Amino acid sequence: MNRPEVVTPQQWQAAREELLVKEKELTHALDALAAERCRLPMVQLSTDHRFVAPDRTEVSLTDLFDGRRQLVIYHFMQSPDQDWVCAGCASFTDNLAGDQTHLNQRDTRFILMARAPQDELDVLLKRFGWTHPWYTAGQGFYDEMGLDDLFALTVLLRDGDEVFRTYATTRRGVDRLRTDFNLLDLTPYGRQEQWEDSPEGWPQTETMAWIQLRDEY
Repeated sequence: MNRPEVVTPQQWQAAREELLVKEKELTHALDALAAERCRLPMVQLSTDHRFVAPDRTEVSLTDLFDGRRQLVIYHFMQSPDQDWVCAGCASFTDNLAGDQTHLNQRDTRFILMARAPQDELDVLLKRFGWTHPWYTAGQGFYDEMGLDDLFALTVLLRDGDEVFRTYATTRRGVDRLRTDFNLLDLTPYGRQEQWEDSPEGWPQTETMAWIQLRDEY
């Protein structure tokens, strides 16, 4: 079994304190980045778009906020009549807290969105037990947002009846939102993927190749 070097408690503490300095530098860098992010300019969106809610009612863009000022949307990669489920999107959703009480206290709501109809989304909700609010969007909204059929995360701001896009990211931009990845990053073997700078002999597989739907492991 390949493993880290064994040292004395004093040696371990010294190495840990050396790493802590770098961790704190990263924390401050992330704080500075967050400050820049909240100062990004924004783009006003059309409020003519309509969405289908879980109860099958048609709702507006402003309705998605449920009275709050900020909205975070995860765009799940599920198109109409799609006969497969994106394991990356599904595992991301598995990592999300179903309760939004704390998020709501900051005047913010989180929802999932896809282009697939609600009947098809219901199949996923029942299969995986997800309780997050999930809305169906039309192609027009995706076109205005510059989204294709890949997953993405967007942030919207509502000011009265006006809605603005303030932030968007995809691919590894959602890594920090995943509990599993962040916990694995604290372990000796990390995520065990080939892109990582790991010592020779550490277990590694192709990136994301190990991720499956949770009922298929």
